[in-house]
Amino acid sequence: RAGGVVNIFPPDQEHAVKIEVDYDKVAGIRFFDQETKQLGESLDHLDVLPITLPASQGVFSDHIRAGDLIVVDDIDDRTDAIENTLKNSLAQKVIFTSFPQNDERYFHLRYLSLLKYYNLFDLLNDLRDKLQRGWKINILTKRVQELTAIFSEEKIQYTTRQDSEARIHIINAGDLSNVPISFQNPQLHIQLLTDKEIFNLSKTAKSLGAQKINLDFLTGLKVGDLVVHMDHGIGRFLGVVSRTIDEIHREYLEIAYAENDRLFIPVDQADKISKFVGGEENEPQLSRLGAMEWKNVTQKVKKETQKIAKELLELYAKRAQAKGHNYGQDTEEQQRFDAAFPYEETPGQMRAIQDVKNDMESEKPMDRLVCGDVGFGKTEVAMRAAFKAVQGGKQVAFISPITILADQHYKSFLRRAQGFNVRVDMLSRFRTPKEQKIILESLRKGDIDIIIGTHRLLQEDVKFFNLGLIIVDEEQRFGVKQKEKFKQVRNHVDILTLTATPIPRTLNLALNKFRDISTITTPPPGRLPIITEVRRYGDNLIMEAINKEAARDGQIYFLHNRVETIDSIAEKYRQLMPNIRFIVAHGQLKPEDLEQRVMDFKEKKYDVLVSSTIIENGIDLPNANTLIVDDAENLGLAQMYQLRGRIGRSKTQAYAYFLYQSRQLRLDAKKRLKAIVDASELGSGFQVAMRDLEIRGAGDILGVNQHGTIRVVGMNHFLRMLNTTIDEMRAGAVSETEEKKPEVSIELPLEAFIPDKYIPDTKDKINVYQKLSSVDSLEILTEFQDDLITEYGHFPKQVSNLFQALEIKILAKQAGLTNVKTIPMASGRQVILTMGPAMTAVPIMNMLRHNSHWLISGDKLKIDMKQLGFNWMEELKESVRALVPTVQTPHPNPPVSHE
Repeated sequence: RAGGVVNIFPPDQEHAVKIEVDYDKVAGIRFFDQETKQLGESLDHLDVLPITLPASQGVFSDHIRAGDLIVVDDIDDRTDAIENTLKNSLAQKVIFTSFPQNDERYFHLRYLSLLKYYNLFDLLNDLRDKLQRGWKINILTKRVQELTAIFSEEKIQYTTRQDSEARIHIINAGDLSNVPISFQNPQLHIQLLTDKEIFNLSKTAKSLGAQKINLDFLTGLKVGDLVVHMDHGIGRFLGVVSRTIDEIHREYLEIAYAENDRLFIPVDQADKISKFVGGEENEPQLSRLGAMEWKNVTQKVKKETQKIAKELLELYAKRAQAKGHNYGQDTEEQQRFDAAFPYEETPGQMRAIQDVKNDMESEKPMDRLVCGDVGFGKTEVAMRAAFKAVQGGKQVAFISPITILADQHYKSFLRRAQGFNVRVDMLSRFRTPKEQKIILESLRKGDIDIIIGTHRLLQEDVKFFNLGLIIVDEEQRFGVKQKEKFKQVRNHVDILTLTATPIPRTLNLALNKFRDISTITTPPPGRLPIITEVRRYGDNLIMEAINKEAARDGQIYFLHNRVETIDSIAEKYRQLMPNIRFIVAHGQLKPEDLEQRVMDFKEKKYDVLVSSTIIENGIDLPNANTLIVDDAENLGLAQMYQLRGRIGRSKTQAYAYFLYQSRQLRLDAKKRLKAIVDASELGSGFQVAMRDLEIRGAGDILGVNQHGTIRVVGMNHFLRMLNTTIDEMRAGAVSETEEKKPEVSIELPLEAFIPDKYIPDTKDKINVYQKLSSVDSLEILTEFQDDLITEYGHFPKQVSNLFQALEIKILAKQAGLTNVKTIPMASGRQVILTMGPAMTAVPIMNMLRHNSHWLISGDKLKIDMKQLGFNWMEELKESVRALVPTVQTPHPNPPVSHE
């Protein structure tokens, strides 16, 4: 139940049913789509059968007997009581989870909602693969005839009989469609599919593009979180509390500060609070209320943001004013080059290609980030850009983080450029000093069109004849000096950066529109998401994974990132698995030895490559489709995502095992491991980067100097201050100290809050409060109002009052008021409006024309509440609206109470 709505989820219906209650009567019964939030057709009646339970005393565990079944639905933070109940009980257990804990008595099922198919071809291939490996698959469907026809045509064996031994069992669901959640268990080789997975394959992941993301709401606020209040500093969020002041019942967000102080924030000011995100190495100290420390800290941060904002704006201005090279429209040769691409471009890939070409056809130097998963076609985007640059008479430098990857790109570019009269060469440690000297001279003379290499290309002795485009592959793998070099050339050379998971600094710049970004989120046809498991390290698990891959003639990456023990770990498994061929590779080998070992593995002379994180950097081996990562708890989220991208490059189902050694995982490690499982959907790199931004903190924005500052105030508050400073500088007004713009406070005799009966879930309520308080336009407030009514039903009086108060707050801010409040008087209550310094006489005269009873006293406008009339809130709203100096968007229909 939520507010005036009761939601019911009948097992025989595709959608939920929303029952709207008005007092003691049912006002309406309608179907409700949970995903789209759209209301469907109305129902005349609904039969709801009661569930009767015997009244009894005691706790939950008292009622569990041997043989009972306990189902746990993905509780991330299980309490000790629940954990003890699960461990000590003799009952059977089914744990639905994306993050299996290490307890062999648990029966783990992974939600299949994390494993999405992108077309029927992918689904059928996956089923064939599973059948070969002995899986049992049940399909619950209402479209039996259609499905059996598809399977017959594709020659996939199935049965519709209960007693058959066939591996695929098609079950007629009748009126049922989504009773079970689809799941699979790789250990037990079982899978359940429904119509939702099979016949809903046209939906693909939406491209996030360069949309602005409000970093304040990256994560939901929950009790116990560290928070930053703009005015009072760092505290600990204790939850939502109800208090009665002057006989008015309101809700407040309670925050604990140092020395046992408490602060109660009115819900309409919830936007002043943001979650403290600064990485999780060291927890910050709580601020002292009333002390000068926070003000001093924010003044220092303000100066820091001014430096960064100035540099950002200068960089942006230089780019805007700089004269880049306009390469013009595509030539016929370019069109022939594009047509020679042996695959069909994905929609996301085509958008990125067009974005890059548009940049190159403009007068402004390009600085574009192309974000897409490994194998999603970023290299082809780069090749077309490089060819366009060469067609325009310019040279291209393609810079990779490691030698092996540079060599791989070199060979790819050579193959792609055949027949197009493009001169491609490579500069890396694979070249002898004599060869390097010849290449450098050819570059200087303009005899090489495209040069591919490592950061060797950034050294002083490398001179270009006419450099026009730099392509940077995986920027996060380069050091500070290399990044500084990129920054120096940005103003006069086109820059194209390719990445699967942008680093926080790059992501910040892109989100704040200082760099252009294109995201490729649509996978190539036939690509399957990688099934990802997080488990405790165990020899049996590793051997099972290796044998399973070897049985289908595949190869395995085994990542062990400690060079001193990597040979002994390989030898250990050679002894345990004498039929499997192991080879070791790591960065401390001689370059020629390392290359030879990787080539031997690529040529299938070995089954398992035991390696350090060198495989992270783009080694492309399509036959390797199982990844085992040791000590995964010590790797970063983006790093794990990069590693997983090394497998699953073909149309074969791939498997990734992230194994941890610790008996008790650290909280940040657990968050990363859970995030890598949750990001199993193809095209999740951008979301992974956002999650990494939250877990690790923002990192530096431009250089290396902001780490300490961000740790002190948190990433969210730092970015908020930075964005404010940028806005101020753009407007031409910024102060050396932290002078805040006047905030509007509302103190009206209204019970304005969200009752628990309307939104029962505390986290949802806090989220609504935060978003509501940050709304700064009447138009958005109206949209929010409609969304809430759709989700929870008609407003009770308290929520209606809250929206009324927020509407007045928005109008007051537009008018330049700083406070709207009432005070008790002998004759009743008086309404007082406090005017800000920028207000002029013109809007005041407009207000007096609207209602001549207002009195002016210094910076105050005053009126007796009784002179506003019976509907005083509406009259107050119109009076404040009269103070707004310019025409604003039409005000929304006033929220209507249904109490």
